[in-house]
Amino acid sequence: MNRLVKIALVFAFFAAIFAVNLGAQPASQPAATTASAAVAPTPGTEAAPETEVESVPAAAPKVFYVLGIPITNSMICTWIVAALILIIVRSTTPKNIKEIPSGMQNVLEALVEIWDNLIGDILDPRVTRWVFPFATTFFIFIVMCNLTDLVPGVGSIGIFHGNKFTPLFRPPTTDANLTIAMASIFLVMSLYWAVRFNGPWGLVKHIFGVKMESGKLVYPLFFLLFLFIGAMELLSIVFARPVALAMRLYGNVYAGESILDMIFNAPHLWQSLLLSAFMYFYETFVCLVQAFVFAMLVVAFVGTLCTHEDEEHAH
Repeated sequence: MNRLVKIALVFAFFAAIFAVNLGAQPASQPAATTASAAVAPTPGTEAAPETEVESVPAAAPKVFYVLGIPITNSMICTWIVAALILIIVRSTTPKNIKEIPSGMQNVLEALVEIWDNLIGDILDPRVTRWVFPFATTFFIFIVMCNLTDLVPGVGSIGIFHGNKFTPLFRPPTTDANLTIAMASIFLVMSLYWAVRFNGPWGLVKHIFGVKMESGKLVYPLFFLLFLFIGAMELLSIVFARPVALAMRLYGNVYAGESILDMIFNAPHLWQSLLLSAFMYFYETFVCLVQAFVFAMLVVAFVGTLCTHEDEEHAH
């Protein structure tokens, strides 16, 4: 009976979210359609091609300016998420810690323990101490940023500038500027940890060195081969990996936001109800998975740079 009650509450929660979002959708599209229908082409002239309105623009719209600096709706949402994280973490700091954890302290301790065990099984203990707070912070921040996609009012509450509607809030990870910034931070930190672990010359040998035993006669051939492989590896480290991190997260969350926007603007209510019932559960799953994938890729990419291959071959 308790399980049925919990399931019913979950369904009621998502239904309430959908109802609030549906009621908060701006009515700008019907007005635009009426205006375009009222303007008919004059005889003897060709009708101008209709311009498709982008439901969720790729670039985050500017809401206002501070000292000439544009503030976008994704930046506002990012600040709100950061403030929430600080409040939650502050409420579970050692000043308020309990011997028998409960509530948010229990959640955070469980999260920290899980990530500590997971990262410790992948990385060297010394590297784990460096990467653990970094990857765990990424995971918590990205989860909360992704889940704002499902919060009522995000993307639907805003202001009008003439006939143009500008949402006040936008999921932060649907802005490529944020995902690229996080990937750039990862690139800098991963290179720093790699140099700290291997040393400058050790990192060069780790990337370009010959990684197999060979005779003196064929060593130059293998050296050229591994030099080429090292160049490809270096390109992967400084370009392919950060781009993969940034674009994978941005593309998945942006696609989900666009699909939800199309569902809420469906011409019939029954279509919105039917599709949203599935999409809200699916998007919740995607939001969690994408945060986990981003954090785990950070751990895996650092692991490829901070290993002693000579010790592995010796074993």
